[in-house]
Parts: sequence; C-alpha cells; structure tokens
Amino acid sequence: QVQLVESAGGLVQPGGSLRLSCAASGRSFSTYVMGWFRQAPGKEREFVAVISGSGSSTYYAGSVKGRFTISRDNTRNTVYLQMNNLKPEDTAVYYCAAGRIVGSYNFWGQGTQVTVSS
Repeated sequence: QVQLVESAGGLVQPGGSLRLSCAASGRSFSTYVMGWFRQAPGKEREFVAVISGSGSSTYYAGSVKGRFTISRDNTRNTVYLQMNNLKPEDTAVYYCAAGRIVGSYNFWGQGTQVTVSS
C-alpha cells in the first residue's frame, strides 16, 4: 500500500513558476512509476508527465513539454513537478499517482489546486 501526499499548490501569475512535490509512504518507492495528472474545471483528468522508477526515463504531454520537469528523489520517497512559464490554461487540480507499470496507476494523491491568473 502506498499513500501519496501532494504539497500545497497556489496562485501564480502567468509566466511564473511553481514546484509541486508528492511524498510517498510505504516501501519500495523506487519500484513504482510515478505520474502527474491534472483536472481542470469541467474537463476530464489528463496526463501531464511520468517518470520511471530509477528516474532515468521521463515522458511529457505535449502541452507541457519544455515547460514542466518531472523528477524524483528515491532517498526521500518524493516526486517533483517543476512548472515554469505557467499559463492560465495550466489551472487545474494536480494529482500524483503511483503504479507498477506506465498507464496503470493504483494509488493517487488527494490533489492540489494550481491557479494561474493575473
């Protein structure tokens, strides 16, 4: 069993930056693929980024590629999402998720609100 707790999001101006973190409890954190997803008001939840267990492989949604960076620290059981050059369309509730394989996530965080507005 894995429990995931995201850090607080916040209100950011367009063009600004924000880093989210997601702390995991439980054992064998490095054996889990970790993903970030988001859900904007009135829309379905969408994929943002994923990172392999070792951290050596990452993949991004086209809408965030080049602006967001996913990373992890397996010594701290934590995954991060660095978000730069934020846009109003990045406004959403952001969730981290853990799974044994890409595309199959068994554990989810509670979500954290990110609002990009001037």
